[in-house]
Amino acid sequence: MQSPPNLPQWRCESGAPTPKRVVYGDDTLSADTAYRLMCEGTAVLWQGDFHNARQLLQALARRTQKSAHKKSAHHRNTHQPIDNSTDKPIDTAQAFHLHRQALGQRARVLGLLLIPLDADYRIPLRRAPDMQDACVHAWGPPSSDTSMVSLRELLGLVGAYEWRKKGVEITALGKPPNNRIFPHYGVFSPARGEYIDLVANMPIRDKTLAFDIGVGTGVLSALLVKRGVQRVIATDQDPRALICARENLERLGVLPKVELLGIDLFPPGLAPLVVCNPPWVPARPTSPIEHAVYDEDSKMLKGFLLGLRAHLTPDGEGWLILSDLAEHLGLRSRETLLHWIDEGGLEVLERKDIKPRHGKTTDMEDPLHVARAAEVTSLWRLRTKVNV
Repeated sequence: MQSPPNLPQWRCESGAPTPKRVVYGDDTLSADTAYRLMCEGTAVLWQGDFHNARQLLQALARRTQKSAHKKSAHHRNTHQPIDNSTDKPIDTAQAFHLHRQALGQRARVLGLLLIPLDADYRIPLRRAPDMQDACVHAWGPPSSDTSMVSLRELLGLVGAYEWRKKGVEITALGKPPNNRIFPHYGVFSPARGEYIDLVANMPIRDKTLAFDIGVGTGVLSALLVKRGVQRVIATDQDPRALICARENLERLGVLPKVELLGIDLFPPGLAPLVVCNPPWVPARPTSPIEHAVYDEDSKMLKGFLLGLRAHLTPDGEGWLILSDLAEHLGLRSRETLLHWIDEGGLEVLERKDIKPRHGKTTDMEDPLHVARAAEVTSLWRLRTKVNV
């Protein structure tokens, strides 16, 4: 099978290195042969019909899922996680790590079906759709170089672009159509609305100023302004998030009351209200968008709790919005969380809980179903500890 003489520029959102071996593939390539090549680490740069490439990707996805569908009778009856190699029960934390490992391996294999792009982001293949707008929104203006990208990533990019055009309706922001948040590529969508409901329904004692730590799409900053907060200072390290938040806040008419800063965690100064919705699961993210879900070693969570006291006014409150999924997965205990709160010189004023509404809570086929079914999202009201 022929290898390209000169490889185009490699585009990869996850930061994976350029494949060491790349061969051409076209409509004559069978799914079995492609799967074998990709399992060996060989990428296929597609030269055939675009729609056939999509069908090949679907066939490859089915092959990667076969081992995941192996279920023992014990698993069907008790829903306890099972090690498919031994059919023996495993603990939930091990099940999570095996699940992440399997997803990572699946992503690596499926990510090796590559599509060429011209310098202007056009796809030089038969029956290829026009994806230029989606590429520009994700990567910026085209350069003068041809490139190649994983078909799986390209399709995800287009899906994100459709979400950006459609938006996500947030009931707490008011009546439609002026209540939508438009997430950008690489910025986590506020599709799980329960944490927004917690912030929407918690009384605000002092509305002069609030800090929004990790602004993301800007949804919580917008909500705080809609609830009467006079000024919000919002921070984020991700340039994409800051651009996304600015556009959303401007569209909603609240940008004049929000200051956006590209910094880690806290802005300078003190505030009577500091809000943070950190990533919920202490695991290593494998792509930029996963930073909104996975926080290796609970770095952001600990940084917030250990630094909050220094940024609260004497009677100020910190609102920590956090799912307990990590606890049900055996990745972090409630005792550890309470210890970090205490170590930060904080105490709990109140905790409000809400059950998630997403579909995975009822998906019995999900290998993490037991943990997801028990999950609760909480808003912790924290204040500086009062010395007795």
